[in-house]
Order: sequence, then C-alpha cells, then structure tokens
Amino acid sequence: MKTGLYIHIPFCQQKCLYCDFPSYDNLTHLYQPYVAALCQEISGWGGVLSGTLIDTIYIGGGTPTLLPADALKTILTKVHESFSIDEAAEFSVEANPGTTNQEKLLALKSGGVNRISFGVQTFSDALLKSIGRIHSADQAVRSVKEAQDLGFSNINLDLMYGLPGQSCNDLKVSIQEAMKLDITHISAYGLKVEEGTPFAAMDQIGTLILPEEDEDEEMYTFTTEYLPQHGFKRYEISNFSKAGYECRHNFKYWKYHPYVGVGAAAHSFFQKQRLSNITDVSQYIDCVEKGTLPIEFRENPSTTIAMAEYIFLALRTVHGLSILDFQEYFNRGFYLEYGEIVSELLHKKLIAVKENQVNLTVLGMKYGNVVFRAFLPG
Repeated sequence: MKTGLYIHIPFCQQKCLYCDFPSYDNLTHLYQPYVAALCQEISGWGGVLSGTLIDTIYIGGGTPTLLPADALKTILTKVHESFSIDEAAEFSVEANPGTTNQEKLLALKSGGVNRISFGVQTFSDALLKSIGRIHSADQAVRSVKEAQDLGFSNINLDLMYGLPGQSCNDLKVSIQEAMKLDITHISAYGLKVEEGTPFAAMDQIGTLILPEEDEDEEMYTFTTEYLPQHGFKRYEISNFSKAGYECRHNFKYWKYHPYVGVGAAAHSFFQKQRLSNITDVSQYIDCVEKGTLPIEFRENPSTTIAMAEYIFLALRTVHGLSILDFQEYFNRGFYLEYGEIVSELLHKKLIAVKENQVNLTVLGMKYGNVVFRAFLPG
C-alpha cells in the first residue's frame, strides 16, 4: 500500500496564545543541527520503506517556512534521495504569512512542493493581535498572491471562529476575503481552549472573553452553509474544498492508511503500530546524532481501541464508514460489536445508515465528539 510522509518542523516566530502544538520560539540556534538530524532520520526511514511508494508528503509545524531557503532545499533533496515518490504525489507545506519570500517559494517549487497551507486564521488585524499572531491581513494577502504568481495553484487557508471578541460578521468578512484570493481549500476550526496555553490561564482567571454560545453556534452554521453555497464542498468536519482539491494527505489519517512521521514529536502509523518521536528538540537531535531511534512511544493498539479509531476517523469525512471495509479489516461483525450504539445514535439522529454505509448527519457533524465518544470502550 502507498504510504504518506509527515515531516515536522517545530520552530515558530512566536507561540500563539491558543496553541498547544509541539512548537517552540527562540530556537534559531538549533535550526542547523535539527535539519541535519532530520535528514539523518529521513535516510533511516528511506531504508525501511525501500520499494514503498510515497504518494503524499506533508511538512508541518510550527512554521516550516521560518527555515532559510537552503535548509528547505536540504530537506527536500534528502526526501527525494531517500524515497520512491509517486509522480502524482501531493506535496504540502505549511506556511505563515510573512515567512515566505521568492527564494523560499522557488526552493519549495523546485523541490516538488505543489500545495501550500497558509495559517491566516482571520483577516481582522485586531483579532490577529488578540490571539498572538504576528502577521497582518495585508501580509496574508501578499503572501498568498506571491505564491500564486510563482505557480502555486493549490492553496489552503486556515481560518478560525469562536475567537475572543469575534462576531459572525467578522467571520463572514474573513471568509469572503479568503474567497477573493481564488484559493482551492479552506480549513475552518472552532477555537478550543487547550490546557497549558496562555488562553487557558486567561480563562482560569476570567480575562478570556469568548463569544456567547449562540453567537459561536451562529458562526459554525454560517461557515458550514456559506462555503458549500460558494463552491467549497464540505468533505470533512472542518475541511472544505473546490472539486478535486481535497487534502489527500489527511485521508491517510481518516482512512486508517499507513504514514510515517519524521522530526521531533512526529507520529507514525506503520505496520498497524503507533509510534511517536521524542518531543524535546535538543533531546531529539542528541538521540539521532548518537544513532539511536528517536522513538519515545510505541504502541500496538488493542483491537477494541483500533476498531473505535477506525470508526470515528472514517466518520469524520462525508464518505463515512463502510461496514464491509470495517468487517474485512478486523474480521469482526460490525453490528455484533456496535448494534446497540448504532441504534442509540440513530434514535438521536446523529448518524444515518444506508445499505452498508454509516454517515454523520448534519446534526452529527455538529456534535461529532458525542458520536466518537460513543464508540470508545469503557
């Protein structure tokens, strides 16, 4: 089976107030040793995956485009040296507005990158400042247009709703501004206040003022109705695209297909094992330099856990869950395992079952976590 490759670049200019991802600012002194260690790990996986075709590659972060152009070239060259890459591979890179320039974009393009995902979040300068972003709306527009001028036609913008001080009209303006840029994909995420973030600390002392529940709901409804009405089909809970521009790499996760992750804090799903790398950047570098695998955690999920994962990952997408595929993968009867749960969710109108297919309803898309929890054991 074709495999996906994820490459983690854990560096950022400034940690956003809502972010709980493994990313770090003020580590420019580690760029060079990190890239060297990363390339060493890529080479190692290249040997393991000899003869396996890579058909999706995703470089995420952090902010990969913080790295200088020559570092990006080094990584991309090592990827091509180490793996057999499908001619039609999707090759994505995350970028923040203001961190790209012509030299970096040309390095990405010559290295095979054909999709860029810009972390815009909102086109309101006031809201950008309130969530700790350091780019402006104008920078976002300029960054997207520069990439398009250099031949990147497959571009995603990340947008957020439910931000402190945000109104539904603010969100509407942001979505309309995004669509003016002739992009192909929008990921729209509701803010979640994650433990350990500055927003969580503010929330605890009562200084984080979020939209009221009804306004948050209005933003969700507007997003999920407006985008499909304007050519962006909803194909997953938080993802919308023009026809043919769905993010193929993410389907590796949702379809329970294998993928390999390299870099600090990267995760892999390989030979039905889940692996996660050392999170600390310095420890990751030390480990790789010593010739030791940088794997911090390795797990063979129990069949019960694996079945639950398979189900709720599949249900995230509009394709839903194929009961026949589930039964072939696990050699278990779907209704024998989950008949009561299915009946309960049908009664609540959160799922629909047609022939051998299970899908979230519109209501189920809204309350997906309720559905997913229902399939988890115990």
